[in-house]
Amino acid sequence: MDNNITPISIDAHFQFQCTSDVPCFNACCRDLNQFLTPYDILRLKTHLGLRSGEFIEKCTTQHIGPETGLPVLTLSPVRNAELQCPFVTPTGCRVYADRPSSCRIYPIARAVSRNRKTGIVSEHFALIREPHCLGFQQSQTQTVRQWLKNQTLDAYNQLNDLFLEIISLKNRCRPGPLDLRSKLVFHIALYDVDSFREQIFRKGLVDDLNLDPELLAVLKTDELELLKFGHRYVKAQIFGEK
Repeated sequence: MDNNITPISIDAHFQFQCTSDVPCFNACCRDLNQFLTPYDILRLKTHLGLRSGEFIEKCTTQHIGPETGLPVLTLSPVRNAELQCPFVTPTGCRVYADRPSSCRIYPIARAVSRNRKTGIVSEHFALIREPHCLGFQQSQTQTVRQWLKNQTLDAYNQLNDLFLEIISLKNRCRPGPLDLRSKLVFHIALYDVDSFREQIFRKGLVDDLNLDPELLAVLKTDELELLKFGHRYVKAQIFGEK
């Protein structure tokens, strides 16, 4: 394991603080290679008042993950010498309340594993120490558990874990790139929720599934539930899960 990445338990303390008073403030918002999860996109597009398709076109770059073969969206950096985040300002992040999960959890890294027999999910954490980050020289200490709570990561982790389930399912069941139809299903259901809703209610995408009318009513107005349904839809349509 990299010397800068150290395993840490959820109730272990670490010393770190990031504020505008720290000399390296905003340094981690440069040389950007920012992967976005479906929930990151939902939060950001809502914060910016954009349709999901507009946000994807204006703010992201799409490629195929070399390990997963799945469509991946990354935040498009400002094309300057520093390749900085498009949302960073001299006073900080202008989308801070809805910043992506990887920004939110830093300097902690989180991984999950699921027991195939019991279905129990286990969390694993590590502390990332990068040479440029002076946050570790600050006096504030907290446990990993406290950090997760203070950064309001519960909602992010719940939705991101659904996405990780799909990645795990893909690696087990369908190695290699997806076919064109599957790529489109994956993109619309997970990234472009506004188009997904239109496909459902204007083009009859799920008419043959005989969904409960109460569920349909929820999907029409609740984007979070629509995204959760999108994960189930991808599992069924691409990987054959009921």
